[in-house]
Amino acid sequence: MASTARPTRARALTVAAAVVAAVLGWALCGPVAGIDLTVTVGAGRQRVGAGAVVVATLVVGLAGWGLRALLDRLTARARTVWTVLAGIVLLLSLSGPVGSAADGGAVAALVGLHLLVGLVLLVGLRAAGRTPA
Repeated sequence: MASTARPTRARALTVAAAVVAAVLGWALCGPVAGIDLTVTVGAGRQRVGAGAVVVATLVVGLAGWGLRALLDRLTARARTVWTVLAGIVLLLSLSGPVGSAADGGAVAALVGLHLLVGLVLLVGLRAAGRTPA
């Protein structure tokens, strides 16, 4: 039991840190800097709000945590495999804001948010490995 407590706590703190970083980044880009964080969704446009930022970060963070935990059980190279997969997912995620943001400012801000969240999760979940027995 003690061997799983440390990674679980570190992973939970990593996901929480990613959410806090995402909301702070969103607030600085949107409300503070005045960037219109609008994306095209289907035939319409939608503002990216704080709620969407929190939910998206939680979903991605918990998915990353789950994948890391699964890989820890399946392979001794979990850290390496997870890092490569997380890097690929981060790069692929950048196509979202590039293809859907309403203008250049929104593209830059949303790419920045993706990189911020991705790097917090990548570094934090990479470091929060299983504890040796």
